[in-house]
Amino acid sequence: MKKNPFLIIVTFCFICSTSAWAGNYPIVDSGQQACFDNSRQITCPIKGKDFYGQDAQYKGNQPRYKDNGDGTISDLVTGLMWVKERGPAVSWQQAMDGADDCRVGGYTDWRAPNIKELYSLIDFNGWVQGSEKASVPFIDTDYFDFKYGDTSKGERIIDCQDWSSTTYVDKTMDGNPTAFGVNFADGRIKGYGKRNPRGKCSKYIRYVRGNPQYGKNIFVDRKDGTIEDKATGLIWQQTDSSKKLNWEEALSYCENLNHAGRSDWRLPSVKELQSIVDYSRSPKTSNSAAINSIFKVTDNESYYWSSTTHMDGPKPSHASYVAFGRALGYFAPPRSNNKKWMDVHGAGSQRSDPKSGTPDAFPNGRGPQGDDIRIYNYARCVAGGGVQPYDPPYTKIPTWKGGSPNSFSDGMSPMGGNRQGMGRNQGRSSGMGQGMGQGMMQGGMGQGRGPGNRQGPPKEAFTACEGKSHGDECTVVTPRGKLSGLCMNRGDQIFCVPEGHGPGGMRGKQMQ
Repeated sequence: MKKNPFLIIVTFCFICSTSAWAGNYPIVDSGQQACFDNSRQITCPIKGKDFYGQDAQYKGNQPRYKDNGDGTISDLVTGLMWVKERGPAVSWQQAMDGADDCRVGGYTDWRAPNIKELYSLIDFNGWVQGSEKASVPFIDTDYFDFKYGDTSKGERIIDCQDWSSTTYVDKTMDGNPTAFGVNFADGRIKGYGKRNPRGKCSKYIRYVRGNPQYGKNIFVDRKDGTIEDKATGLIWQQTDSSKKLNWEEALSYCENLNHAGRSDWRLPSVKELQSIVDYSRSPKTSNSAAINSIFKVTDNESYYWSSTTHMDGPKPSHASYVAFGRALGYFAPPRSNNKKWMDVHGAGSQRSDPKSGTPDAFPNGRGPQGDDIRIYNYARCVAGGGVQPYDPPYTKIPTWKGGSPNSFSDGMSPMGGNRQGMGRNQGRSSGMGQGMGQGMMQGGMGQGRGPGNRQGPPKEAFTACEGKSHGDECTVVTPRGKLSGLCMNRGDQIFCVPEGHGPGGMRGKQMQ
């Protein structure tokens, strides 16, 4: 192992001079700098107003990196050192074995990162859109090399996930051994099968070294209904909200909580929330949620809200959650056409839900893996950790460039396709009418005619979007069931485009 005395001294001085560093597991701020309501960017509200207490209004350990000029990047907050480049996509086992041969920077003690180490790099200013040029990765590309999926090779733009060394103690997809990974294209943690019947199981790996204690919690029961994590400096509510809340309600619940003699509670950022996942637990293997038994959980299959908006679709209408129970989806297992509810991504995954609405609109989930849409999730409040209230200046978020949400997705885009930061509308306008008509017909509805006597959207598609805006969710009632989708603006017309994308146009996903 090569040692750098200067780097050791700098790191030591930084640790000693930073009060926010409570232990060996400092949580890096999510980076989110804008405030949102249920569907749009807003000026950050003042305390006591609706939507106060979201991620951007609290400032924690700001990311600090140093390029060492030898192919390595030092994280001056976490004490971890990273390989700047990822190399080619490989199988999970190849990724694990490759650490022994890594000699970047002259070091010999590289390892594959666990999921908490890897997640420390995520930056929630990301937003995947319909093209690489319009997208913003969920990682700081000033320091870390990153590339999207190669669409010229038939990949989706989001097909660029990173492996971690953390394996799921249960299995996903009805029996597939699984390892967790981070997708820095769309801002999620999911479990990925180590074996894939379709042969697509290669992902990227970025090796790490240093601070072997990172990601290891040191929980202490304070005997007052709170749990302190000596590793992060965070103090947690021992119980949860006991009732399910939408996102706005979850923010309000924590901001108004008076508990254990303190009133500085907040809804945790998604990076704070993920820090208390116990990846050695799952509902099936330990008969518990994926969290230390020192905490009390209302439901072992619970999802918990974070304060972090997830740019998932044309509007900022989703917020990130962590699945402490199984990350369910309505999906057909390999070699089967019979869909059923199953664990598709693993307990400990981070996905996102609409901030408001009704889960009844999604009886069979949403997206290629039929991700479970609940909208009403639990909250567990947090305090401390050196995090301070903050009033960020108003900075307008990037413009939505459009593109089809269906053309690529890792499972949760508003219409089952890919997102570009907040969704996309990729799709050729010249063929949209025809595809729409065909899709609706397959879903049980007659087809309409567009301009020039082309097949176009039926009247029900227009009715479903009356009073709605581009990117809003919509549901079309057909004789055979319901079709869920998004309202899309084509010229002076706005109509509902259903889920699913197939050759020749859009295919509706029927909701039974």
